[in-house]
Amino acid sequence: MQRSECRPSALSMALAAAALACAAASAQAAYPERPVTIVVPTAPGGGNDAFARVLAQKMGESLKQTVVVVNKAGAQGAIASEFVAHAPADGYTLLFGYIATHGINPALQKLRYDPVADFAPVGMLASSPTLLVVSAASGIDSVKQLIERGKTQPDTLSYASAGAGTAPHVTAELFKLATGTQMLHIPYKGSAPAMADTLAGTTQVMFPSLFSAYPHLGSGRIKALALAGDKRSDVLKDVPTLEELGVKGVSVPQWYALFAPAGTDAAVVGLLNRHLNAALRDPSVIEKFKENGADTQSSTPAELGAFVKSEVARWRKVVEAAHLSAD
Repeated sequence: MQRSECRPSALSMALAAAALACAAASAQAAYPERPVTIVVPTAPGGGNDAFARVLAQKMGESLKQTVVVVNKAGAQGAIASEFVAHAPADGYTLLFGYIATHGINPALQKLRYDPVADFAPVGMLASSPTLLVVSAASGIDSVKQLIERGKTQPDTLSYASAGAGTAPHVTAELFKLATGTQMLHIPYKGSAPAMADTLAGTTQVMFPSLFSAYPHLGSGRIKALALAGDKRSDVLKDVPTLEELGVKGVSVPQWYALFAPAGTDAAVVGLLNRHLNAALRDPSVIEKFKENGADTQSSTPAELGAFVKSEVARWRKVVEAAHLSAD
């Protein structure tokens, strides 16, 4: 007896494929149907927070949807990063990542997220050099004086950071190793309170991003002594690099980028990247960041992904060679 087989016709298969394609296109076209959240891993009032809010406003205008900024500070950015890594991969929860979350943290902490595998890179945002500043109340006017004080009167020096394991902390420890100085580490929950105490003279030294420090440089309450970067900044042309002053191996350029959870639809990631890059080309955005010592820096998702892998590898080597810890 001959068995009959029920096979879909070529026409029905084509129609089904077309229907699925249309449904996918419709879903993509509808995105975003509700507010998008950018999670910032630091406290309100700091450089990261200010940057994210400017970006959220401009992207919201472009996407024709509200973009909300939510702060989840703690564990040097690990709390926010873990939250976004485990969020639904639908494009509605994004991470304002930076050098700590996707560079330094993996080398210093045992994390419950993978900086590469758990995220879909959206695009680079900006970069800002790390600056060495001292409180005006410290009486220190040069890197040479700071080194002398750190060798002869270390009990009179403390440095503020945005938290253990953050870029300001790591930069300060590299500076101590390179110069043979000693300073007491005072960690804070974010760059804003750390900067506030440096301005007040409670702490004497800090290595913030230029973006975080720039608004305060004209106050007379802090002094910029040097840049922990490979070259001078166009914003502070008269401030030398530590390399120029004979301090070798202390270069920590800080960067910022946008990430979605891994598994987010490539079309949604691509759409976010286009709107992000459009915002970064906006003259008002460029000017706002430049006024605060940061340069906008765009990329494709693939370029950001490759960069993060290189940063993870770089900081593992640095932390191991310098015997650094998150304590």
